[in-house]
Amino acid sequence: MAYTGRPAAAEFSAFYAGYVARVPAGDIVAILRDQLADTLSLFEPLAEADAERPYAEGKWTLKQMLGHLADTERVMAYRALRIARGDTTPLPGFEENDYARAAGSDARSVDDLRNELVTTRAATVALLAGLPPAAWERTGTASEATVSVRAIACIIAGHELHHRGIIRTRYLDLEA
Repeated sequence: MAYTGRPAAAEFSAFYAGYVARVPAGDIVAILRDQLADTLSLFEPLAEADAERPYAEGKWTLKQMLGHLADTERVMAYRALRIARGDTTPLPGFEENDYARAAGSDARSVDDLRNELVTTRAATVALLAGLPPAAWERTGTASEATVSVRAIACIIAGHELHHRGIIRTRYLDLEA
C-alpha cells in the first residue's frame, strides 16, 4: 500500500522534527525501500581500518554508526508495529550511546554490518507495506510523547538521511 500523507507536528516529539523535515514528499514505503542504497554506497570504498576510526574524540566509528542505524530502525519499527496493532501500552525510550557501546560493532566487518542494515530495512518495509490504511493514523506513546505510525516511518527515513549527511561531511569529507 502506498502511503503519501505527511505527519502533523502533533504526531511526533519536537526532538524528531528535523528528521521528519528531511524526508521528501511521496510514498514513504518507496522512499524507505529506495534510499538505503545511497547510504550503503558510502561504505563501499572504505577499508576496514577507515571504518574503525571516529572523526573526532568521543564520536562513533563508521562501524558503530552502521550498528546504530540498524538498532534505531529496529526500535522504531517495533514501536510502529505495536502502535499499528492498536497496543496503547506506553513504550520506553532507549539510550543510543548505551546501545552503541554494547553492540560490539567495531569487532564486525563493514559488510556484515551493511548486510544487517539491509535485512533490517527489508523487515521494516515489509511491515509498513502490509499495514491497513487505518493503521497509519494510529497514535501511541513512546519516550513519553505521542507518536503516529506515519510519523515513525518518516522518523526512520529522516534518521538515516541525518546520519548520511554526517557520514558525508564529517567522516568522508564530501559535500552533503
